Amino acid sequence: MRMQLKGLTRSFGDAVVLDGIDFDDEVTTLAIIGPSGGGKSTLLRILGGLLAPSAGRVLLDGEPVPTEEAARAPWRASLGFVFQDGGLFHHLSAHENIALPLRAVHGMDAEAADARADELLERFGLAGEGGKRPAQLSGGQRQRVAIARAVAPRPRMLLLDEPTSALDPEYTTEVLDLLRDLKNEGTRFITVTHEMGFARHACDKVAFLTGGKLAEYGPSEQVFTAPATPELRRFLGKLLEWSV
Repeated sequence: MRMQLKGLTRSFGDAVVLDGIDFDDEVTTLAIIGPSGGGKSTLLRILGGLLAPSAGRVLLDGEPVPTEEAARAPWRASLGFVFQDGGLFHHLSAHENIALPLRAVHGMDAEAADARADELLERFGLAGEGGKRPAQLSGGQRQRVAIARAVAPRPRMLLLDEPTSALDPEYTTEVLDLLRDLKNEGTRFITVTHEMGFARHACDKVAFLTGGKLAEYGPSEQVFTAPATPELRRFLGKLLEWSV
């Protein structure tokens, strides 16, 4: 998917969160990294049509991301979203969390939606867990259900906003392994992440945002082994200081 950002700016009051970002490249699996407050989640929400830019344009495969609310709903339906807390409906079972959006948003009949939910629960190692509500599942299981729900309608791309930030290390590994498998199957995704190992080894490209600007971008291995900017060198140095 070709992603183009042209003078992308987003402000909240007097605070400029994204400051005139320009970008143009093919994106298959992209990790967005950087310090807190650098604009990572804001950029992801603009790409997904959850938030309109203050100025500038965003295009995916030449199609502008709509800025009018009425046009943003079908745009959002073409993408898959996974958030930090999974965003599951707590009163619904795991199976129904996957099947309901297929019926209500994507117009799938009940039998096909149920079959798709069962297929994904099996595929993601959740066979036998479909009748449980989110509170009855582990953190890793909840995020796997959230990812299953996101991929169920076969979206053009997944957008993931720190999907492992609330998980213990064991569950983090479960989710990252699943995302790696999806990548190997050809799923395209853009993820905001603090998991540097995942960004380096499972994502083709990395974008480093800091202070609302795109400070560095390139192939993952190159970005991590030879960071070109002092900002990225400092950022990676802080992360590695307390590494095992």
